[in-house]
Amino acid sequence: MLMEARQTILPKRLDAPGPDPDEWRTWLTSAASAPDHGQILPWRFICVPQDQRSRLGDAFAQALLERDPAATDEQVSQARDKALRAPVLLLLVVDGARGDPGVDLHERILSAGCAVQNLLLMATAQGYGSALTSGKALKSTALRALFGLTPDEHALCFLSLGTVRQRRPARPRPSPEDYLQTLGEAGVMAGFPPAPEPTE
Repeated sequence: MLMEARQTILPKRLDAPGPDPDEWRTWLTSAASAPDHGQILPWRFICVPQDQRSRLGDAFAQALLERDPAATDEQVSQARDKALRAPVLLLLVVDGARGDPGVDLHERILSAGCAVQNLLLMATAQGYGSALTSGKALKSTALRALFGLTPDEHALCFLSLGTVRQRRPARPRPSPEDYLQTLGEAGVMAGFPPAPEPTE
């Protein structure tokens, strides 16, 4: 199945070519079918094209130095290099203030997660690899300033997309019994609900 075929491919294992404009538009269009209470569109993607990667790399380096002023030159260089991987790089941002203030931030983040999954599945369906990456740099002053984020906006993760250079064996997936519980008279129990009694 398509959903089971999706796996994380680290950005350093994603090479050109990336999606062409028509493929990319199709992926982004699929993101818009995510649940969106009140149609407030609380999330957006910011593309970081190749000619802007060095600026992002500088922000990653500054973010590291914000956290650790004693970081070595090698560590700073490694932080910069993270911006140069994968042919397509997107930042996912959620706005906690856009639209109806009654829509909770958690609901907005859930909508964003559904949008991302739609996009990742479309990339998988067309043979591309993808990864989500996060980290402390997302909350740094340098990164927030680079992308012009307001106090109500949250940088959730980066999406890296491209052609798979190297794919590792798929990791074992948890089974439904690992994450499904059922409410019963005695409380919440692990597993599926019991089968209904047959009726005469």
